[in-house]
Amino acid sequence: MDSFFKPQAPRVPQKHAVDPQNQPWVEKYRPKTIDDVSAQEHTVAVLRKTLTSTNVKFIWMNVDLVKLNPSSQLPHMLFYGPPGTGKTSTILALSRQLFGPDNFRSRVLELNASDERGISIVREKIKDFARQTPRAQKVSSDGKTYPCPPYKIIILDEADSMTQDAQAALRRIMETYARITRFCLVCNYVTRIIEPLASRCSKFRFKPLDPSSTTGRLSQIASAEHVPVSDDVIQALISTSQGDLRRSITYLQSASRLSMSSDPPSEITASDIQEIAGVVPDTVISGFAATLGIDVATNGAMDVDGQTQPKAKGFDGVRTKVKEIIREGYSASQILSQLHDLVIEHPTLTARQKARCALIFAEADKALCDGADEELWILEVALRVHKALS
Repeated sequence: MDSFFKPQAPRVPQKHAVDPQNQPWVEKYRPKTIDDVSAQEHTVAVLRKTLTSTNVKFIWMNVDLVKLNPSSQLPHMLFYGPPGTGKTSTILALSRQLFGPDNFRSRVLELNASDERGISIVREKIKDFARQTPRAQKVSSDGKTYPCPPYKIIILDEADSMTQDAQAALRRIMETYARITRFCLVCNYVTRIIEPLASRCSKFRFKPLDPSSTTGRLSQIASAEHVPVSDDVIQALISTSQGDLRRSITYLQSASRLSMSSDPPSEITASDIQEIAGVVPDTVISGFAATLGIDVATNGAMDVDGQTQPKAKGFDGVRTKVKEIIREGYSASQILSQLHDLVIEHPTLTARQKARCALIFAEADKALCDGADEELWILEVALRVHKALS
């Protein structure tokens, strides 16, 4: 009975341990510091200057700031650009370098605006966090010294999904609590951010990663994971991801799992990357283009059988080829996109022929976005391109 009434020691919550082997490579190799961010030299240079100027001593008395270096002020920020270019990773890395692991949870609030985008979230959750005065700096458990400036950071990911009312309510909060809170808005389309909100932020444009930066990052990850990749595989990852580093890393991990599934492990090829990415093989597009009357031999491409395929004669020939492609389950939008690139980059087609084909592709893309039948519109495009080139 004594042991029953004996006070028990409080339980210390254990941190959830994640096995690196089961972790997605996108999270495993996410930049820990802003120096690890690939490309984006201008943004990294500005944030690095902010980080170094923040490394000053602050004096706290009764949780009120007595002394503040003016150069340590971090403005409200607006990160915009295509997905997978490092917007969220950059602000998270900066926050970790500013506050350290111990103060990160209490100083940083990250919200995904696509899920929490209503005005009630702005008035309640964001406002409550913004009005809290940050606590004094603590000694970090890892033995390192962090600047830990006297403000908090609120990260609103996918801010372009917020409603107009929520954005309007946010601008007043940004002004009221600017002394102790900084906002970082992350979005893909800066035009969807209202002008009063955008004018209060310093804008940083994140551009799609160039091939050299993508190649270096993918080679580094492949070397760390002991995955042999050739130059053709790297080039296939770059072409299919179109500047999206997150997508290319995901494709590389999927390809490595696919190669390890066989016994013995097979070598990763460019065709494997195209299959994982949902890209139509070049041989299929070349055969389809040859059927429509496009000379693929002069464009350096081959058809399905490795031979020059004759131009289809009449409606029946084109319809047979379209049915053959649709039966394979390829996406109509992907077919149009790759056929468009082949036509525009073709060396022998005239400018008038390319312009006519581009108009056809544009009309078909609009129809597919509106939910039209894929097979009928691929057939429509094939017949009209066949007529335009005849």
